[in-house]
Amino acid sequence: MPDRFDSSPPAPAEPYSPQRRTALVLTGIGTAGAYHAGVLRALHEAGVKLDIVAGRGIGVVGALFAAIDGAQRLWDEKGFWCAPAVRSLYRWRPVLRLAAWAVAVSVALVAVPIAVVALGGIVFPIDFVARMIGAGGAAGLVGVYLRLAQAAFAPQTFPTWLPRLVVLLLGSAALLMVLSGAITGGRRKERGRFWWRAVRSPLESSQAAAHCWRMMWDLVRGAARLKQPTLTDLGRRYTDVLVDNLGQPGFRELLIVVHDLDAHRDLVFALVAEPRRRDLIRRPTTEAADARRAEVFDLSGVGREYLADAVAAALAVPIATGVHLLAFAPESYWRGETHRLCDRPGSLVRLLDELVELGVEQMLIVSAAPESPGPHALTAGRLDLRGRVGEYLQSAEAASVGDATRVAADRVRRVFTIRPAHNPIGPFDFAGGYDDRSDRRQPLAELMNRGYEDAYRQFIEPVVGASGDRVGQGVS
Repeated sequence: MPDRFDSSPPAPAEPYSPQRRTALVLTGIGTAGAYHAGVLRALHEAGVKLDIVAGRGIGVVGALFAAIDGAQRLWDEKGFWCAPAVRSLYRWRPVLRLAAWAVAVSVALVAVPIAVVALGGIVFPIDFVARMIGAGGAAGLVGVYLRLAQAAFAPQTFPTWLPRLVVLLLGSAALLMVLSGAITGGRRKERGRFWWRAVRSPLESSQAAAHCWRMMWDLVRGAARLKQPTLTDLGRRYTDVLVDNLGQPGFRELLIVVHDLDAHRDLVFALVAEPRRRDLIRRPTTEAADARRAEVFDLSGVGREYLADAVAAALAVPIATGVHLLAFAPESYWRGETHRLCDRPGSLVRLLDELVELGVEQMLIVSAAPESPGPHALTAGRLDLRGRVGEYLQSAEAASVGDATRVAADRVRRVFTIRPAHNPIGPFDFAGGYDDRSDRRQPLAELMNRGYEDAYRQFIEPVVGASGDRVGQGVS
């Protein structure tokens, strides 16, 4: 089982060596990307040599930037995780927000008559107290209240237009939800009663993908004032830059894994050095080679058309967000079919398997999901829907990391992990989270700093520093 490094662990049997082929694996959902950014910053400063970067979930964002010597765009002042747009990632779908406002306004309207009646509970006691102290009462105040109540409950006022207005608001919200479901459907045939079209996944992942490519375009274009191309074209430009510079300092091989709901398998998108490209798909038997063609795509070839789709799929959280639809080329293995893709926490094991096949000898796994704290460390459960979903996803992520590291430890020389001992910020808490243990709110910037500190305390100082070797290529 891989070691968890703190301050001074014992010397490992197979020490870290920058001469061995090393992979950085970034895994997690949502705010875990801020933790990845802090770790990447520490590795960059320490000059840790990496040969390949791999990611699933939000880890794909960190892998994309780290692969082309652009990881600084994750943590700098105008970078990915410091931009104001981060607060709007994975927000509620617009139609749900509109429906919630319609319900809130309807409840407020229904509460108006109740408030008018409740007002009498204030006016009459005031009049009574005034009479007791000899002030002559509050006849004027009582008269105003009685006239207000009489006008409010007249046949032509509240009893007439208030129910109509409530029905109009709720009916409009329901109609918008149905129309939204009908419009967002489309490219795939769906089964079920028509009213289920109004019930879609509550959160959106499109803003996360758009924000990623917006930051990437700022990096790729440099100082040129050019309009951002389509995401497919931008994905092509990205792969062209990586292919042309692969092997240069700061540029690394790239590996992404997403899940195909229709094919019932994980899909692998990889861009590796020339000697390993043919080994991505080539297998001893025809059946095995066909299976590889169904799930492995070379980003240096025709697979570059799918890079933007792979990123969007990796950022699509199962159930919480909608799936991403990918239309395969007619000449591909899937013959032009349109498949539903999303992330899968358990795909971390597949990611590590692919890295072993690519000759990786050392792995550094980074996750923002803390290990089990043991007894006497329970915290209050979340009541909000985003918090509940986030708690489950973070727990599943922690279990997945534990399973994957145990499997990988039997197949590679060294497996290192960087994980926080405690993380109160849930996967969807982009405005920060409340920490029960310290009784305060923690912003996202603090999670980034924790990743930076954990990287030094758990890996750089006890492992890289203890190896006695000088690393040669940093993370940029």
